[in-house]
Order: sequence, then C-alpha cells, then structure tokens
Amino acid sequence: MLLEFAILGLLHESPMHGYELRKELAAKLGSIRAAISYGSLYPTLRRLQSAGYLTEAGEAAPTTPEVPALTSKRGRVVYKITAEGKERFADLIAQAGPETYDDAGFGIHFAFFARTDQATRLRILEGRRRKVEERRESMRDVLARAGERLDAYTLELQRHGLDACEREVRWLEELIVNERSGRQPEGRKADGSAETSPHVQDERP
Repeated sequence: MLLEFAILGLLHESPMHGYELRKELAAKLGSIRAAISYGSLYPTLRRLQSAGYLTEAGEAAPTTPEVPALTSKRGRVVYKITAEGKERFADLIAQAGPETYDDAGFGIHFAFFARTDQATRLRILEGRRRKVEERRESMRDVLARAGERLDAYTLELQRHGLDACEREVRWLEELIVNERSGRQPEGRKADGSAETSPHVQDERP
C-alpha cells in the first residue's frame, strides 16, 4: 500500500519510467525508502496499470551506457497517471489512519503533504505526535526503572532514543501550530541550516 501511494504520488507530479521512479523514490523519501521494496516496484506498476490507475504514455529515449537497460534495448516504458489513478491517490489520502502514525507510513505520507488537505495533515500530525509521545514515555519508564541495571552503552542508546523522541515531539508541535494558523513549514538550506524566517524551528536538543 505504501509503495502504491508513493508511485501514484510521484506520477501525479509528472510521467516517469521505472528507472526515474526509483531515483525519485530515493530522493523524495530519503532514509525511509528502506520501507519500499524495489523488487516489488515493477509488479506494482503492472498491477496499477491493470487496475486502470496508470497508462503507458510512450517510450523514453533509448538507454545509454551510463544508464543500463532495465528490460530491453528499446526505450523504456513511460508511465502516466490516469484520472482514475488521481482519484485513487485522493482516496488513499482520505483513508489515512493509524498506519500513517508509524515511522514508514508517516514519512511517506509526509513526503506528499503538499497534495494533502489541511484536515488530513492535522490528523496525521496529531496522531504521529501521540505515537511518539507514547514511545517517549516508554523510554522514560525504562530509564527510571532499569537505568541502574543497564551498562553504560545501553544506557547511552536509551538516552539517545529519548532525545530523538523529544526533538520530534517539538518538531511535530511546531508543524501542528503552523497548520492551524495556515502557515507552511519553512525550508532549510542544503547544509541543514535554517532559511531566514522568524518561524523556523530550533532543532537543537
């Protein structure tokens, strides 16, 4: 389901062939692309095409030595989302539930927040915050009850996890405030530093 959502979301932006889809999945999803099985990419494309959500828009330019062929020496098939595919993508957004609060589900849905309505974005952000808060409290409980029995490295790992949860909760709270006030999150430069804006979050622990 996550791969279907990601494919439809990417093709909603522009037609692509399979190799381009793989590159865009890696670029757009970053570290969470581990949740995507590239081995299932082409079977999923065929399934979506059979369902009428995608169509072949023609063939891309022939392959080059720098870009190895995926299936044949012809051009690559270019996939284009159909009107039914756009409706399916909208339905998947509207149906977003608890599965979007988990790490992979949240990351993939967040990557397409620009095409998600405000009410759904808020529902996902608030659900994710609850999920991370529960994880944070569980880690605090472990440290309070078993901290003295943990070796130094395990203890440091638990503290690192707790710090990450606390930073994410602060980040989510700022996003929620922005959503409720109608503001979009501010961008960041390639080096990770914040763009000049009074509303940029402080990610320091």
